[in-house]
Amino acid sequence: MCTALVVGNMIGSGVFLLPAALAPYGWNALFGWGFSITGAGVLAVVFARLARALPDAGGPYAYTREAFGPAAGFVVAWSYWLSVVITNGVVAVACVSYLGAVWPALGSPRLAPFAAIMLVWLVTAVNCRSVKLAGRVQIVTTLLKLIPLLAVAAVGAAVVVHSGPTVLLPFDAHAVTASGITATATLTLWALVGFEAATLPAAKVIDPGRTIPRATLVGVAVTGAVYILCCSAITLLLPPDIAAHSAAPFADFIARFVGRGPALAVALFTAVAAFGALNGWTLVQGELPLALANDGVFPRWFAVTSPTGVPVRVHLLASTVVTLIVAANYSRSLAQLFVFLALLATAANLVTYLACAAATLRLRRDPRLAASRALIALAVLGMLFSVWTLYGAGAEAVGWGAVLLLSGVPVYALMRRSARPT
Repeated sequence: MCTALVVGNMIGSGVFLLPAALAPYGWNALFGWGFSITGAGVLAVVFARLARALPDAGGPYAYTREAFGPAAGFVVAWSYWLSVVITNGVVAVACVSYLGAVWPALGSPRLAPFAAIMLVWLVTAVNCRSVKLAGRVQIVTTLLKLIPLLAVAAVGAAVVVHSGPTVLLPFDAHAVTASGITATATLTLWALVGFEAATLPAAKVIDPGRTIPRATLVGVAVTGAVYILCCSAITLLLPPDIAAHSAAPFADFIARFVGRGPALAVALFTAVAAFGALNGWTLVQGELPLALANDGVFPRWFAVTSPTGVPVRVHLLASTVVTLIVAANYSRSLAQLFVFLALLATAANLVTYLACAAATLRLRRDPRLAASRALIALAVLGMLFSVWTLYGAGAEAVGWGAVLLLSGVPVYALMRRSARPT
């Protein structure tokens, strides 16, 4: 079950637009996947050891709080929540992109951003109605995300077997550059975000010291293999000029090698899967701060719920943030908007990963962790990888991320002020 949680959280909808973002980089993308999967694996080991040492802590923010105090724990929790909120914008864009392959009017530059915003608010309304309704929607849509992935992997393998390796994009060693690998590693890391999922319910897991590390590592390996097969098939088999400008690369890939009818079916399945992912992450955007507020990490304002137990005011706040970010970037194409939001969400997540790797070094002498030299080395590598990919996200995404992160300063100040005895 923990492995399914890791794989389910990692395989979202963003991967369905990722081949378009990776297409201009050619073979750099394959090396980028290698680096990001390796980096995610290193960080996964660090998270697994933290979960083994602190099984009742409750995830990344708690590890940071244990090492550096409540202020650092709040920063990580705020950053992690913001990454979830921004993810909803990415998923909404992916959903609209594939709906545009079925109904082309939705893919127009003027309508697409507003369609994404409307989709965000539709799912917000579903989640504000009740958690049970959101759960029913999630059950219907979860497994559908696997259909496009398996279809592209199978078609890609069949094409290579039938036509031979000459059908692949020619390998040019001079085109593989450090900057290209850095850029693609940051983008591909976005698709791997979520490997820390098994650490969150640690207190409810049987034998967490063994279960969580195994589930985390197996989940990263399985998801990485699926992604390499699918995305590399599109990047190396679909002409770069087509893939780079595609709003629905999975559908365009199937259309080129199988036919228009199956391509429309893949597009529709992908849109439904994206809708399910948006529904699931919208549920998290409300429940996560609710739990954090009940634990005293977030202000009590976030813990206020409706009569049905739904944190409506948190949903409204989060969806408003998504709306403002998407509206402020409406002039971008869907592919450009996807890349920007994905890099922004990745930058927010990297704050969490960097902090947890640093927390491992801070707690290295704690008898509960009993850090070996190997773990210390992995924590250092995890920090270096986080800094490197944060640099790869670019100044624009990091700048926006810093502004959003600083928005938590007055929230924390008000919380501390209200906690003082009068």
